Formats: sequence, structure tokens, C-alpha cells
Amino acid sequence: MPLALLHTSPVHVPVFDALRDETRPGLELRHFVDERLLERARVEGPDAVAHDVSAALHRAVADGARAVLCTCSTIGGVAEAAAAEVGVPVLRVDRPMAATAVATGHRIVVLAALESTLRPTADLIEEEAERAGRRVTVETRLVEGAWPRFEAGDTEAYVRLIATAADEVTSADAIVLAQASMAPAQQLTTTTVPVLSSPRLGLAAGAQAGDCTGEPGYAGQ
Repeated sequence: MPLALLHTSPVHVPVFDALRDETRPGLELRHFVDERLLERARVEGPDAVAHDVSAALHRAVADGARAVLCTCSTIGGVAEAAAAEVGVPVLRVDRPMAATAVATGHRIVVLAALESTLRPTADLIEEEAERAGRRVTVETRLVEGAWPRFEAGDTEAYVRLIATAADEVTSADAIVLAQASMAPAQQLTTTTVPVLSSPRLGLAAGAQAGDCTGEPGYAGQ
């Protein structure tokens, strides 16, 4: 049964297709891309796009999706909140990463290239900490200059800036790369602090949420 992915950038489509081919070749993915959701959420806040996110989720369900994975951290909370009305599991891609960060240690540093992503990610980590009965301290850091590189298509410079920012973190138990697009930086870092990214964990959770493969994944929901 198909798993739908709601993206706010087309760059995520080949990333998740490659992950599917590597880890879950029997899983059918259906991609829905709407860049305007993030553009508006950055200016007006995530709640401003709640109606449009809900409409996108309904389209995915009408197309046969058994579950929906939202790959945008800025609007992930809005997407999850609409799950009851669309009738299928809706999961934000960064929730399994947040749960892993909480299990890793108490001091968590969040890196993001977009300021609009920092607060939703910090709130999510604190929510997972409360769920796990653990106390955490969350520090958020904006990687200055990274997002313009991403928008310009210079992904190499984008991920290098993020990797450099991660290597500058010295006092933490886990570093969270808040946006799915930041994941390649995980392979460039030299820090001894565990660096976590969301795509692989999120895809596994999305597959399990809709029982799309029957394989084990994140069971935090």
C-alpha cells in the first residue's frame, strides 16, 4: 500500500526514493510537492497554512495513501494535527529523530538553516522528552548563510556550512539536524558528538505508521 510524502521542496523526492530503494524496495511512495507551503509559513507562521496542509493531506488520501509523511519540519506539527480529520496516520519526519535525541542524552543542540524551523523542532524534542519522562536542555542555533546557498542550488556549500556548524558544537550529548535537506552534512562532520538527521528514521516510521511494509520502525506514536 502506498505511503504519501508531503514535501515543500522537490529536492527531497530523489532523496527518499533512494532511501526506499536502499532500505524498503517493496514500498510504494507517492510524492506531493508544494513549495508555497513553506514560503507562506516562513512569513506568516505554520498555522497560516493549516487549511492548505489539510487539503494536501486529503488529496494524498484520495490518491490511495495509507499514511502520510510530512518531510518539512516547519509545518510538521500542523500536518500531524490534521491526522484525525483525514483518517490515516500522519507523521512528521523529524519525530523519530527527536525521540532518538532524547534517548541519547540530556543536552541537545538543534541546528537549522531556517529560523522558522528552530522553535517547532525544539518544541518537538521537549514533547518527546516529556513522553519519555526525561529532562533535557535544548539549545537552538541558526546556521547563518546556509539557506541562501540551498535556494541557489549550491548544495555542496550548504551541507559544508552545516557540517562546520556541527563541528563547532562541543558540549552536547546529541546534535539534531532540524531539516531533512541537512542530512548529507552528517557524513561530513568530524565531531565526536552524535549527529542525527531525519530522512532514514522518518521513512521507517512512515512505513510502519501505515503498515505499508510490515517491517519494524518507530513506534512512538
